[in-house]
Amino acid sequence: MKFKAIIMISRSDENPILLPVRENSWEAYATFNPAVIQRGGKYYMLYRAISSSDLLKKQGSSFSSIGIAVSKDGVHFGERRCFIYPEMEWERFGCEDPRVTYIDGKYYIFYTAISSLPPKAEGIRVGVAVSRDLEKIEGKYLVTPFNAKAMALFPKRINGKLTAILTVHTDRPPAYICVAQLGDDPSLWYTEMEEWYREFMSWTLRPDPRRSPRDHIEVGAPPIEVEEGWLLIYSYIQNYFSESPTERVFGVEALLLDLDDPRRIIAKTHYPFMVPEEVYEVYGHIPKVVFPSSVIRHKDWIRLYYGAADTVCCLATARLSHIKRILKSGLKSVFKRYAKNPIISPDRRFEWRSIATFNPAAIELEDQIYILFRALSQDKTSTIGLAITSDGFTIEEILDEPIYVPREPFERKATPGHSGCEDPRIVKVGDKLYMFYTAYDNVNPPKVAVTSIKINDFLNRDWKWSRPKIISPPGIDDKNACIIPEPINGKYFYIHRAGGINVTYDYIDSLETVDPTMLVSHSLLASRVGMWDGKKVGLATPPIRTEKGWLIFYHGVSHDNFYHVGAALLDLKKPEKVIARTTTTLLSPEASYEREGYVKNVVFPCGAVVRDNRIFLYYGAADTYVCVATATINEIFAEL
Repeated sequence: MKFKAIIMISRSDENPILLPVRENSWEAYATFNPAVIQRGGKYYMLYRAISSSDLLKKQGSSFSSIGIAVSKDGVHFGERRCFIYPEMEWERFGCEDPRVTYIDGKYYIFYTAISSLPPKAEGIRVGVAVSRDLEKIEGKYLVTPFNAKAMALFPKRINGKLTAILTVHTDRPPAYICVAQLGDDPSLWYTEMEEWYREFMSWTLRPDPRRSPRDHIEVGAPPIEVEEGWLLIYSYIQNYFSESPTERVFGVEALLLDLDDPRRIIAKTHYPFMVPEEVYEVYGHIPKVVFPSSVIRHKDWIRLYYGAADTVCCLATARLSHIKRILKSGLKSVFKRYAKNPIISPDRRFEWRSIATFNPAAIELEDQIYILFRALSQDKTSTIGLAITSDGFTIEEILDEPIYVPREPFERKATPGHSGCEDPRIVKVGDKLYMFYTAYDNVNPPKVAVTSIKINDFLNRDWKWSRPKIISPPGIDDKNACIIPEPINGKYFYIHRAGGINVTYDYIDSLETVDPTMLVSHSLLASRVGMWDGKKVGLATPPIRTEKGWLIFYHGVSHDNFYHVGAALLDLKKPEKVIARTTTTLLSPEASYEREGYVKNVVFPCGAVVRDNRIFLYYGAADTYVCVATATINEIFAEL
């Protein structure tokens, strides 16, 4: 079985693993939201099937039933047949979205039962079908007298009782994820749930996992037991109640619940670790939907089965230990901050760096690390200053004057406000250092400029920088640029952010002869809507050569305007090929000097130095300070 190793959640190359079959009228329109369970060396998938629209001509629409399919490997499913279909009055207009749990010698298949058309909240409830062999149904029962969806049993009794998790008021929000304990006779569950509903708020998960009242939640896969608690992979929909449906973001998130009292949330994710990205997730019956519906554990791996675009069934895998780390650490950093951060701060004795010192480039020459930082003056002009350290932490010298200042019209102040030379990145090519930076005149869109200096002149502090050139496509916002510092098939791989949202790339023959009008700006890394890098992404540090590929760090901005740091790995010979990308953050605003400053909640690296497998990451904090944090390359690879 092959999987794409793009992020922590790795989608199967076989996706979609189940598609509608036109010849089967009962599943001709869509097959999605799979519930998969193992039995006797086989995998059984129960799934929602939507019929062709001509089956019930009297009501003029299609209807849902629940199909079942069988597989030996959990990927290739066959022997499809309709298993649960509308029979009772309380399900007469559809049976949807099954969840299956095996306990006490029986399979309990919960599903959404539709009894009204058009569907109304009071006609959308939960039913259950019971089977001993997944060959035939021995009983069907209505479970909830109130609006609810997505009910599932825990796979073992809790405090001696059958225990279920469900979403209450799914269609009459706000919705709540709740826990309910049941007797052994499913024919009595309806009566039990009537009584339970009178005090259902005492059975809700606490604290409320929603980050905003604009968001919506729904139980996804039945919980699985891990050492630390019950792992619940669920659906988190951001901006569900927005006036514009296009703002909705369907994401997959996780909760860790207490083993003895699963109402208590021990830990939760802060951003989704999966959002719609692939074609089959973006286009379909309902576009841009990924919906987790079952999980199977294999040691330290989980298989996540999910519905895509309410049309097809799909499969992804993830390391259980990685999900646990996200839950335990939240947004805590993989990079370890230097205890004496910040290492460079604004200094009012020097007007040119009196407001801020931040967003530093870094390069090691002759056993010393040179930090080229952006400095902001009182009139908001940006220049480049220089600091030197031998151990990577302790600043031994900061020059009194900037080493690089605005010289050309495209970076000189045209009107009052921010302007100048911003956010440098520096690389060594031959006997020269090339510095890429953002040139801004406060009128035209920011552009990427490049200049160079001979290494000997740099070390001798003879600031003979070459005349800067603009290497951005004309008329658009472009920032966050650098090259891979060695030729790839005779050309340089140029990374920048043309258009202001996604990381782009071009191949160029020479930095001296590049024609900006010929740049195409192909997409390299796109923002992932709803995730921590959902608003925009940009290159952070110059690429680092490793045996596994070119390691790049990038910054991602979330929709709450926090700047985070992630990483990606590019192929050594074809760097436009992204081998891997972090799902979670490596560094997020956490310390006070990152949360408060000229711009709040920012960590923004522009330079990195590697010493003995240890990465020194130099970053701007809150657009005010220069800081450093460290991690080993192996620690970063573990996140990829």
